[in-house]
Amino acid sequence: MPGTRHSARTLPLELRWDDRRPLPARWVVPDGVRPPAPGRAGAAFDFSARMTALCADVAARCEELRHVHMPRVLVSFTPSRNRSRYGLQARVTPLRFRDGALTRSHGPTDYQVQRFFVDGREMLYVLTFCLPRFLDQTFREKLITVFHELYHMAPSFNGDLRRHPGRYAVHSHSKDRYDERMGELVDDYLADHPAPAAFAFLRAGARELWEAHGGIVGAVVPRPKLLPVGAVPRQAAARNRKGPK
Repeated sequence: MPGTRHSARTLPLELRWDDRRPLPARWVVPDGVRPPAPGRAGAAFDFSARMTALCADVAARCEELRHVHMPRVLVSFTPSRNRSRYGLQARVTPLRFRDGALTRSHGPTDYQVQRFFVDGREMLYVLTFCLPRFLDQTFREKLITVFHELYHMAPSFNGDLRRHPGRYAVHSHSKDRYDERMGELVDDYLADHPAPAAFAFLRAGARELWEAHGGIVGAVVPRPKLLPVGAVPRQAAARNRKGPK
């Protein structure tokens, strides 16, 4: 879920990016290389753009992910904290609460997740990859990670996460079985794919991509914050705590 609560006076309820204020971008720097001089980013490999295109192709070809609408998913990256292959590979951050609600009550206060807009279109999810770590997995591991994160998006694509029955609502009762199923979806996706160029970049590691393209860049956005937006009347707050009759 989004970041911790902050004062609404210090953080905006909406963040917008467009031609006048483009999405912030950073170099993805593999071990042993230095970022190029300023002004060369235009020729670099655009990870966010290529991953967005790949995810759109996955959604178009995989029946179980057909609900994913990539124009409302913001693809970004976060730098790896260390060079270990193990640790966070990717995460999907929902920009709505359960069932797509814009606000949620906690005690006497309503809270809202910051709303993100790109070129006037509101985003419902932020899909973030940990780079360069993600790029240094095996080809199959990378695709399983992609499918894993897309599958988390609610079938109704309302900004909420997919929820499984039972105690383990996010990964079902078995994360291993969850990833096994993602592997099956990956195999189906790869079988007889008519345009393998869509995912060819995943066959290269971070260093290889860097050397082939003269650099790698990607969008970097802040994690959306949970902000107070108003007080709920005491009677309504009491009803919320008790739940439906």
